[in-house]
Amino acid sequence: MDTLVDTSGQAIARRIRFERQARKWSLSALAARSEVSKAAISKIERGEMSPTASVLVRLANAFDLTLAGLLIRAEQSTGPVQRAAEQSLWEDPESGYVRRQLFRAADFPVELVKVYLPAGADVLIPATAPSIGSEVVHVLEGQLTLTMDEHVHVLEPGDSCGLIGAAEKHFQNATKDACTYHVAVART
Repeated sequence: MDTLVDTSGQAIARRIRFERQARKWSLSALAARSEVSKAAISKIERGEMSPTASVLVRLANAFDLTLAGLLIRAEQSTGPVQRAAEQSLWEDPESGYVRRQLFRAADFPVELVKVYLPAGADVLIPATAPSIGSEVVHVLEGQLTLTMDEHVHVLEPGDSCGLIGAAEKHFQNATKDACTYHVAVART
């Protein structure tokens, strides 16, 4: 895989601060709603700490947004055509998980994301708000072990899995090869 750079770190920091301030929430209020410490949120907002995927999901949920919704607002991508060069890219500093927002627009009910999961990576995504919608995961390359509600699904290239509900999701690549997959989200 080509070397990928986090193109949205400072934009994410600014957007989290904006979303919190727009709601007139204190750091303590956001911490209580997201279950992320006040100190961590403060460091994220100042750009001193890069949030993990799990932390970003918790913050997005507190704002009643999907992870894609939060990232797209940070990058301000709009319109029916989203060029590859302008798609937001984010890397989880903990796992090396790389998330590219392929498509999201305010007037379309579907989002499309491409994820690169390095060999040995393990990412836990906390339960999302029930109003977020349904998801479909489609494996392009490698092997993905997806655990949800104690159900374990091992997905190979070409396999897809529908995810409905607000359950915690565990994405794991237990192999020696990278895994790449798409996630389509149908917002409700």
